[in-house]
Amino acid sequence: MLSLTQTRFIPNKARCYITDNKRLILPLLLLTSLAVPASREFTLQALSDAFFQVSVFVAATLLIYYYLIDRLPQLQLSYLRAKSGILEVSFASILGALPGCGGAIIVVTQFTKKQASFGSVVAVLTATMGDAAFLLLATRPLDGLLMMLIGVAVGIISGQIVNTFHSPDKFQPDEAGEYSEQPQCQPRALKFSRPIWKFTLVPSLIIAFVIATNSDLSEFSQSVNTGVTLFGSIMALFTVVVWSLSSKGSSYKQVTSEEAPCTPPSKLTKVLMDTHFVTAWVVASFMLFEILVNLVGVDLTAWFSEYAYLAPLVAVAIGLLPGCGPQIVVMTLYIQGIIPFSAMAANAISNDGDALFPAIALAPKAALIATVYSTIPALLLGYGLYFYGK
Repeated sequence: MLSLTQTRFIPNKARCYITDNKRLILPLLLLTSLAVPASREFTLQALSDAFFQVSVFVAATLLIYYYLIDRLPQLQLSYLRAKSGILEVSFASILGALPGCGGAIIVVTQFTKKQASFGSVVAVLTATMGDAAFLLLATRPLDGLLMMLIGVAVGIISGQIVNTFHSPDKFQPDEAGEYSEQPQCQPRALKFSRPIWKFTLVPSLIIAFVIATNSDLSEFSQSVNTGVTLFGSIMALFTVVVWSLSSKGSSYKQVTSEEAPCTPPSKLTKVLMDTHFVTAWVVASFMLFEILVNLVGVDLTAWFSEYAYLAPLVAVAIGLLPGCGPQIVVMTLYIQGIIPFSAMAANAISNDGDALFPAIALAPKAALIATVYSTIPALLLGYGLYFYGK
């Protein structure tokens, strides 16, 4: 804590940034947990696991993704719709299934410019998993590809049904809007993280692959195991701190969604911003789990096993929240084996990611109706898989 004397030397603008930034709650929680002996051990392990099991693979996946797909195809959906309604809806679903929220934002903005149908909006919001797709692809690639295929299929069916019962221009705003984020450029913390990631990514990836093979690092020596845990913990904490300082973090949107970089950002900048965001929410999920289990005594696995029938419903409810952060929490629970595939799939279909923010800003009625419509297939799919035993 800063003393009254120390705060006099902090400029008012910086002081407001510190006190209003809700992102700082997470690193403060982590530092407190590290300072308390009762929670120090599981905090170190949670941080290390988050870095080696998630952050490193997400960074590597993002590098491959952004270098293979330099930019999303800016095709006009109105042209596709003129040729075939099913073609438009299908392409919208494919854009939505792409990792991240870029494809979904493209469709939403084209809808407000009267270049896309309402069915394509429902299709893209149904198919998208947002940034949670990166996490699933990095940790469970086969499940990630399966979920993307399911999302495309459900998106096409949902979009076609909606266009059958609604005119294509249903719920379009009277005037075309233009959605834009406030340009931020690279914050100093992000610039500082670039050389560190360049230096540590390759050796971290090697260690992560060794851990992924279920190798016991203590077989080499206990000091190696301890050193790897400490290194992973430091890197995870560093990543969370950079994330917390990369935004004002004063609103729900700024906490739960990625910050918008200056356009066009470098590939490495985009990779780091996405990796920091995913890491922070994964660390928050891991810590919530550890605190509930170790300090409160809650057995989440047993709870979801006993009340398994509620898991898809809870996952769908979380999916209604805008932003990718809450959805990463659900995806983390699935990767940890706490919730079943049916709940993860229900959330993936229900959630709209960051694309819901421009939809709310530009066409609020369409955003609300589309969110309600995407909930229906999410519940049907989630409980269909649940009763099927998945």
